[in-house]
Amino acid sequence: MSEIHEIACKSLLNKSGIPGFVYTVNPYTGCLHACVYCYARFMARHTRHGLPWGTFCDVKANAVQILEKELRKRPAGLTSLSTVTDPYQGPERKYGLTREILIRLSGAGFPVSILTKSDLVLRDLDVLKRFPVAGLEVGFSFNTADDAVSRCFEPGAPPASRRIQALKRLHAEGISTWVFIAPALPVLTERTLPALLDEIRDSADRVCADALNIKCGNWRGISSTVQGSHPSLKAEWEEILLSENGKDRYYGRFFSRFRTLCEERRITTDF
Repeated sequence: MSEIHEIACKSLLNKSGIPGFVYTVNPYTGCLHACVYCYARFMARHTRHGLPWGTFCDVKANAVQILEKELRKRPAGLTSLSTVTDPYQGPERKYGLTREILIRLSGAGFPVSILTKSDLVLRDLDVLKRFPVAGLEVGFSFNTADDAVSRCFEPGAPPASRRIQALKRLHAEGISTWVFIAPALPVLTERTLPALLDEIRDSADRVCADALNIKCGNWRGISSTVQGSHPSLKAEWEEILLSENGKDRYYGRFFSRFRTLCEERRITTDF
């Protein structure tokens, strides 16, 4: 069961510690996509209800009002939507915070980079087109082209196939698009990597990739999911992720293959 709570925030347009971004905006705390590997679960300690990460979403009900005040005081800068939540998770259908935030950011001349796992972003195509071409990009994160795998590791997110179709639609509409293959799941991502790159090669201006990181208490959920869905891979995952130098060896090979596959398809990569 999941819970949705309305809260008040004191700030929304926050300084970003990620290179290349000036600000970050997170309309929600928590995320109902419930990705078992999520690194952002540390955010749970900033909530008062003590619910497990992936089971709650705190809606920043006053987000638009706070943002309007902040935009009058801050110079324009590249803004990430979002870094520790998905701006298009389920509650966005009801609350529309991301849509209203994008309207304000476009009106203030703030360039925006969106990262999501949801095709709900298509709802806001009219708003996205208000940004100048160089002032907006929309990225989708994937770790597989296999919907069955995505359901196991991202049970609350739209399947990979819907994200691919949304990516193609946005690109066809003239929106700058990119793909983040992250986290790259040992063995499983490699199995469908060529097929995924073939699907997105003409619809992504660039493709990035990142390793699976074991931190913030996510190993228990990851281990349980692998045991339940792909038990034959459990020992291999442990060797890669838990043994000394196992991760470096595996991902060294993975990124080498990733580069080669992208070069063969003339896909621009960005690390």
